Amino acid sequence: MKRSNHVKMFLGFAIGGFLGIMANLFFGGNPNLEFIIKNVAEPVGQIFLRTMIMVVIPMVFASLALGVAGFGDLKKLGRIGAKTFAMFMISTFMASIIGLLLVNTIKPGAGLSPELKERLMSTYKEDLKKNLDKADKVKFDISLFLNIIPKNPIKAAADGDMLAVIFFSLMLGIALTRIHRDKAQPFIAFLSALAESMIAIINIALKMAPVGVGALIFSVTARFGIDLIIKLIWYVMTVVSGLAIQLFVVYSVYLIFFVGYNPLHFFKTIEGILLTAFSTSSSNATLPTTLKVTEEELGIPNDICSFVLPLGSTVNMNGTALFEGVTVLFLAQVFGVELSLGSQIIVTFMAVLTAVGTAGVPGGSIPLMIMVLQMVGVPGEGIALILGVDRFLDMCRTTVNVAGDVVTAVAVARSEGVTFPLRNRFPPVSLPE
Repeated sequence: MKRSNHVKMFLGFAIGGFLGIMANLFFGGNPNLEFIIKNVAEPVGQIFLRTMIMVVIPMVFASLALGVAGFGDLKKLGRIGAKTFAMFMISTFMASIIGLLLVNTIKPGAGLSPELKERLMSTYKEDLKKNLDKADKVKFDISLFLNIIPKNPIKAAADGDMLAVIFFSLMLGIALTRIHRDKAQPFIAFLSALAESMIAIINIALKMAPVGVGALIFSVTARFGIDLIIKLIWYVMTVVSGLAIQLFVVYSVYLIFFVGYNPLHFFKTIEGILLTAFSTSSSNATLPTTLKVTEEELGIPNDICSFVLPLGSTVNMNGTALFEGVTVLFLAQVFGVELSLGSQIIVTFMAVLTAVGTAGVPGGSIPLMIMVLQMVGVPGEGIALILGVDRFLDMCRTTVNVAGDVVTAVAVARSEGVTFPLRNRFPPVSLPE
């Protein structure tokens, strides 16, 4: 029997994770294991990851410009843009509040031993230095917003500056609606061919996804195992519980009551997206798969997918906002820094803002989070305490981020009058045809 690609990906994920845990259990600390991780598993995983990331910039550029040009009517673009950003912000604030409630209830930082704290700070001092250097280069002021408008869009693309690429793509799409159709058509045809070419590359990359996903998971589990997660269990449980509530409760409630979409069908359909997001820890690397599945399998129109999903991969960071809020308050508890309710609300607000500015790549939130720590009087060096489990939590929060993008695309499509097949609808909700 021929298995679907997401089933093969799940098998690769499961086998890679199992072999990694076993390798760590029996050979943890062995130089030969580290040699295999560095020279076999990581390169195989990186081939898959880099192939997916390779198409992101041209795909975002072509998809967004085409999506905006496809609207034709700038009023429609404004309406859909307003709905998209409103849902991004609402869901991100909800995620932050969930994190705030959980961290104050569980208090994960209260039980961390001084010995473990010292050992973690020592173990991850090199990673800490890199992140502190990155944080020093970030200025959270008006220049952060001005830099969204690129002086040189080609340089912005080469630097991987997604917000700048998105801005230029939006402006280009708007410009194509303002010039005569005969003049715009050749360039629209070029953009369409570019987007189709990127999809062809994605289809090639997805054929090696099961092996690539397995290799990525093996690298993480073989190196860290579950020992460190157990030592930081209350912190990890707090973050993962919040992310699970956002993913399975908040999104399901929204799909049922505001969209009329069956959440069971929704999550079953996007299994491949969630597995790709979890294994790559990158919203950007997952974007090609997200676009393909959302349009072809969920049936969301191309113009909406092309607009909402590229924006979401950079702007909509629900899981990241929750993670940042929990982490800052966890480290405040560890270092005995008392934060008032007002200070905690400021942390939540800053988590939302910095989440929006986070790069959609593994570990992209760490430098910005150091800034938030320092703002509320927590030593920035404290971030070393969570670096060991950050890759696992990055995988979890990226999954929530990407699922939120797809939920938003479905919601925007429904609000624009798109009707879904009967099998996709939630039975108690009657939708007008």
